[in-house]
Order: sequence, then structure tokens, then C-alpha cells
Amino acid sequence: MENLKVRAKNLSLFYGDNPALKNISLDIPEKRVSALIGPSGCGKSTFLRTLNRMNDLIDNVRIEGEVLVDGINIYDRNIDVVNLRKKIGMIFQKSNPFAKSVYDNIAFGPRINGITKKSQLDEIVEYSLRQAAIWDEVKGRLHNSALSLSGGQQQRLCIARTLAVNPEIILMDEPASALDPISTSKIEELIHELKQKYTIVIVTHNMQQAARTSDYTAFFYIGELVEVNRTEIIFSNPSKKQTEDYISGRFG
Repeated sequence: MENLKVRAKNLSLFYGDNPALKNISLDIPEKRVSALIGPSGCGKSTFLRTLNRMNDLIDNVRIEGEVLVDGINIYDRNIDVVNLRKKIGMIFQKSNPFAKSVYDNIAFGPRINGITKKSQLDEIVEYSLRQAAIWDEVKGRLHNSALSLSGGQQQRLCIARTLAVNPEIILMDEPASALDPISTSKIEELIHELKQKYTIVIVTHNMQQAARTSDYTAFFYIGELVEVNRTEIIFSNPSKKQTEDYISGRFG
């Protein structure tokens, strides 16, 4: 049995009175890639954001149920949300580098966490950029603006920035949807490498990407979790007709 990193238990989320997630229970194993698939508006990104409490930033949201990370409910009143978001990093659909140098983008988080020694920052910057498979492309441009990088490079830079604060879990919301095929395949290779060290949850519209990158796949539909299983089973022999119809392109 896999070690579990995250467990959602009877999780429901409401925007005002409208349910966006309905009674979701989902286990996410450690150091594996779990993909969330389903048509637009089905709740997969909303679910992803419950895992690091990003929905707290939206007005009029109410959450019921639990999300346990390493056995601790992250919705307990005494949870330090800033520390939680260090542990659980997030990569967005559109890369969002700061308008600073490549170096300062990566050093930003460690500096906030009190690391000021240049030699230590140098080490973290190089390590994080290497982990994100972009060091060789930017090592001569560390003091250039991050905004001068290509879209694919910016997205890997954002992944490096997340890694610099040493998270345990990385959430990725459609990380390659705005990228060309070559950049997409680099991100996918990177996901494969990163799961040796990190637990990864990825939302993707791209069936092939889910099939290529993930160990487990969860299919969401209109706020409900229809089915979850090992990826090869979901794609070859799903237990629900709805899942099969979605994967084969009959709807969605």
C-alpha cells in the first residue's frame, strides 16, 4: 500500500449557497503524481485550491469536511496558513514570474524565510534551477529580468521558485496549457523527475498528458468525484461509463 500524503474526507465547498464540491473523499499518495481530470467547471481546480487553502482568499466560500496532510487537518483553527503554503507550493496555468531578475525570483522565498547569506542564497538558486531543469539555459542570465525568458522557461522558473522554499507537495493547475509542444514535453519530463522527491497533484484538460505523467487519475464531474484509480486502469478499463465516455471524447 502506498504511503498517503493527503486525505480529503467528505469535503464540500460552497460559493454562497452553490455547491462547487460535493462530499469528496480522495487519497493522494506520497511521491506520486495524481492527475485531476474532467470538463471545464467540474471542480478540479477548486479542489486543488482546497489543498493549500487558496480558496480562503475568495469571499463567501464555506468548506465542510477535512483535508488531512500528514494526518493533520489543515482547516483546524490553529493552522498557520503561511507555513502551510510553504509546505504546499502551487504552479499556475499562466506563468507568473516577478518583474525581477532570474536570481531574485528564486531567492525571494528563502529571503522572506530569513536566509540572507549570499553564499547560501547562491546555493539555493543554483539547486532550485537545476531541479527545475533550467539551470543550463539561464546560468549566464541570472541577473537579467525573468520576463525576458520564453513562456516555457518562465514556467520552469516558477517551478524553481516554488522548490526554493523546500515544499513537500506541489500543486499544478494546468501548468502546460499555455505552452508549445516542446515546452510542454519539458514540463512533463520535469514532473517525472520531481516525483522522486515531491508529492505532485496536477489538474489537466489534456488526457494524453494525464496518461503520460500521472500514477493516479481522479475524474471529476459537476463537483463530484466520479472515480479514482491507477492511471492505466482509468484509461484502459474504467469502472464507470461516465469516465469512459469522457476519456473517449464522447462528451466534455
